[in-house]
Amino acid sequence: MANYIHVPDEAPAVPKIDVTVDESDYRPGALKLIKALRPSWKPSEVKIKFFTDGITNKLLGCYVGTVMQDVVLVRIYGNKTELLVDRENEVKSFRVLHAHRCAPRLYCTFNNGLCYEFLQGTALEPEHIRSQPVFRLNLEVPSPRCLREELLWLQQSLSMLGSPVVLCHNDLLCKNIIYNQEEDNVKFIDYEYAGYNYQAYDIGNHFNEFAGLNEVDYSYYPARAFQLQWLRSYLEAYKEHKGQGSDVTDREVEILYVQVNQFALASHFIWGLWALIQAKFSTIDFDFLGYAVLRFNQYFKMKPEVIALSLPE
Repeated sequence: MANYIHVPDEAPAVPKIDVTVDESDYRPGALKLIKALRPSWKPSEVKIKFFTDGITNKLLGCYVGTVMQDVVLVRIYGNKTELLVDRENEVKSFRVLHAHRCAPRLYCTFNNGLCYEFLQGTALEPEHIRSQPVFRLNLEVPSPRCLREELLWLQQSLSMLGSPVVLCHNDLLCKNIIYNQEEDNVKFIDYEYAGYNYQAYDIGNHFNEFAGLNEVDYSYYPARAFQLQWLRSYLEAYKEHKGQGSDVTDREVEILYVQVNQFALASHFIWGLWALIQAKFSTIDFDFLGYAVLRFNQYFKMKPEVIALSLPE
């Protein structure tokens, strides 16, 4: 989908620096990048903070002084993630969103990663967006034949729902949402999976993330009443942005509710496959296989409930 993303002329060019950062000995490579991006910083004074929340890549924050003001984030791509991520598409998404003031500035790319601006604010936690009690499912990964059958079913069923295709983030977990209380705004970060997709997929995927990541609990998936309120607010803003006024009917909300909950199945399915690939290639210490089991298990639990939903006449 990368070729379809148009980068505005006013978007700043992104230099490519011929540096490879060793994920097990990252300081020398990081300092080479800082020398190019912040030539006034003394290498001996550069501090590096290692962020551990990411499970696709490794993320470092480079800065000088006693507080983290001007911070250069260095993201080192995970091993073999090019099998999953279109890096050219990621850079285009980054530039488009920054041009529209929705993203941090992308400083550069390097041989196995990229550097970008640190956004001041708070990365959200699951409790900021959810409310409900705890359970965890534990079944074996479905067979390849079963997965093929489910993929075909998803393609046939979801394509009939009429969800519009829009530019989506496709990975709106809590840590990718930054809230700045002083400026009273919200911005998104990390555009590895950004691209054109069904509107309902992005929302359904976000609702799935109410469950958290390290201690996944799908009882926190938002209830119908919460969803209807959330979806009405979304549609009001969406229609107003498109110049269609802000009046939203109950029927429009119900249509989006059905679309979102059925597309939430596709979110579970895709991230389950993603986790299986990561389990084979990733060097990050995370139970990817266990995560795949959780996603597929929730997919099959949720499927009868959501396919019983029907679009209003």
